[in-house]
Amino acid sequence: MQDCIIVSSLVHKVMVSDALLNTREAAQYLRVSEASIRRWSDAGLLVAQRVGRRRERRFAPGDLARFLGQPGGDSRAAFAQVATVNVGGASVPLRSHLAPIYSTDLGGLRLSVPFLADGLRAGQHCFLAATGAVLERYDKALVEEQNIDFVTARDSGGLTIVGWPGATIAEAIATWERLFGDALAGGPTVLRVVGEMVCERPMFASEAEMMSYEEAYELMGRRFPVVSLCQYDAREFNGEIMLRVLKSHPDMFAQHLGGFLN
Repeated sequence: MQDCIIVSSLVHKVMVSDALLNTREAAQYLRVSEASIRRWSDAGLLVAQRVGRRRERRFAPGDLARFLGQPGGDSRAAFAQVATVNVGGASVPLRSHLAPIYSTDLGGLRLSVPFLADGLRAGQHCFLAATGAVLERYDKALVEEQNIDFVTARDSGGLTIVGWPGATIAEAIATWERLFGDALAGGPTVLRVVGEMVCERPMFASEAEMMSYEEAYELMGRRFPVVSLCQYDAREFNGEIMLRVLKSHPDMFAQHLGGFLN
């Protein structure tokens, strides 16, 4: 009788672990919105099965675990062949969220311009959040220092200039999810993001809201093959904000911090 109970328990566990989850359950599993689940599924980022007459989405727990990169999933992710990205001579793992800090215009370009140029040469999709004079500096540096045609890179879709004036945190994160999904829809690739935070600051109602956005981005970015450099001009932000910057970019502590102070 006891053997029967044990066997029954094991069968129940297998059935539960192999059961397909609907969109709501998958959202709960990943702790995201149902809209994010549908967006990632439509972009081909998240494996889904279609069942029934209404062709509703169903998700296998193993696929969700692989999407999160958890030990329970297959560790041989689609991007295993590109495990790291070079940033200023340091090998930085995918899904890293870093915050270089600089105090001169040239210092602000030291890491970010080669980072973008390397990605563009490799055919990887790059994103740049910059406006005005800062954007002009990138244009000039890419052309003169890296021999990258800024206009061609932008017009061909290899380099996307990002901005969302007056957006809420949720709207900004949804924009990134859509942009990343569109970039990955054509096949696996590494994504590179440079965000000049002095340019992103006016997009939010306050610096406090901008830092909350950074914390939300930190969680969202873990689900994509992206390396992000959120650049902070020390001349423009006070000490309290810089402390929050370090707290919202924990990957900085896995690197040699001196290499990210320019």
